Amino acid sequence: MSDNKAITTRAADFSAWYNELIMRAELADYSPVRGCMVIRPNGYAIWEQMQANLDRMFKETGVQNAYFPLFIPQSFLAKEAEHVEGFAPEVAVVTHAGGKLLDEPLIVRPTSETIIGSMMSKWIQSYRDLPLLLNQWCNVVRWELRTRLFLRTTEFLWQEGHTAHASEAEAEAETLQMLAVYRKFQEDFLAIPVVTGRKTESEKFAGALRTYGLEGLMQDNKALQLGTSHNLGQNFAKAFDITFQSAEGSMDHVWGTSWGSTTRMIGGVIMTHGDDNGLICPPLLAQWQVVVVPIHKTDTERAQVLEAADRLAKDLRATGLRVHVDSREGIKPGAKYYEWEGRGVPFRLEIGPRDLANGTTMMARRTGGGKTSLPLAGLADVLHREIETMQRFLLDAARERREAGSLRHPKSKQEFIDFIEGGGGFVYAGWCGDPAVEAEIKEVTKATIRVLPDAEFRTGDAPTRCIWTGREAVAEAIWARAY
Repeated sequence: MSDNKAITTRAADFSAWYNELIMRAELADYSPVRGCMVIRPNGYAIWEQMQANLDRMFKETGVQNAYFPLFIPQSFLAKEAEHVEGFAPEVAVVTHAGGKLLDEPLIVRPTSETIIGSMMSKWIQSYRDLPLLLNQWCNVVRWELRTRLFLRTTEFLWQEGHTAHASEAEAEAETLQMLAVYRKFQEDFLAIPVVTGRKTESEKFAGALRTYGLEGLMQDNKALQLGTSHNLGQNFAKAFDITFQSAEGSMDHVWGTSWGSTTRMIGGVIMTHGDDNGLICPPLLAQWQVVVVPIHKTDTERAQVLEAADRLAKDLRATGLRVHVDSREGIKPGAKYYEWEGRGVPFRLEIGPRDLANGTTMMARRTGGGKTSLPLAGLADVLHREIETMQRFLLDAARERREAGSLRHPKSKQEFIDFIEGGGGFVYAGWCGDPAVEAEIKEVTKATIRVLPDAEFRTGDAPTRCIWTGREAVAEAIWARAY
């Protein structure tokens, strides 16, 4: 049970607020292994809801789940030049096992393109074997120097999709389809509005032809990457000799994709929706959507109220709601309210003798607005509607904050710098396409190009000049400081 000490406010110290909220909401804790985390039941239940719903959405596109080894031969990583260069600083290497020096060191997977590519080369012979659409839910290890719970840890949980196709057009369509799946999931379930677009060459995945990303804007106006989808071209197919015989009889390399999202999304939920009292969990993700708190003074009242609370919970569960009855003794109702508020439970129902006599219950919403007396009859329908309303409210509020924290088409380089230095969020501006300019902006402002936005996120007339150099713009970019 959490203590009653107030957490640091977001305005006072956003980073401290984030860390303290995780502890108060009992989402995770620090592991004895540096840089790793222990995900507690309340946090893991959120991940399970993410996993179940995203997995269903993947399978609706034809993807199947598989599992590949944690260990990858070191030689595999070296087969794709960009890939090994990109991941070499982050890999953990096993050199000894069973008390002996290994003939070849093993990499603890940072990602699985190489091991999956080697298996695809065995399984794919003909165009009839395509497309091959795979996903795995697993853990990966990347040796991070600076870690933060959920956002960047040495070991983390994720899913990684890997597909093989007969043409570049099919691979590109798959890449964009999965980007759209991620966006729908993040907006419908996480209630986080995201911008989508293509990553620059310096920000793309190591070994990819093109990378597309989804970016959310947190309450401190920093960006958080919430997922990526990569068109791998034929790079890994050539490295691992993944070939197929076409319908015309010729031999060709497949075209690949990979795409992934991680437990970082839980950090996104915290920083998008949390308040100074703790977590606000979107109801579609919450471990408990409804917590029932019985109110009683005497033993007789306790027996009556607990029976009614258990009966109410059973009825609500029968309609698909996730419900918990807090029947703990020795804890005052106010302390229970405080605890469940910090843990982000969307709805709290209070039921006592007076409520039983009136056939009602008192409902409190985690998003505020005071308490509401509701009849027990038809309560399930009301709660299902309330869940839909809260999901929309959280998404709309986050979208309004994002727009309020964005600067579109600054009139000068100095306005761009002042906005970023002043703690601003997304900046939409023209870019000349020069990687050296991109690097200089990052060095001066610590802001990076998050994406070259898709058409629906662009701002009216395309900017004609680069905000930094004044040269002709080749694209509109979104800049921000990021996690």
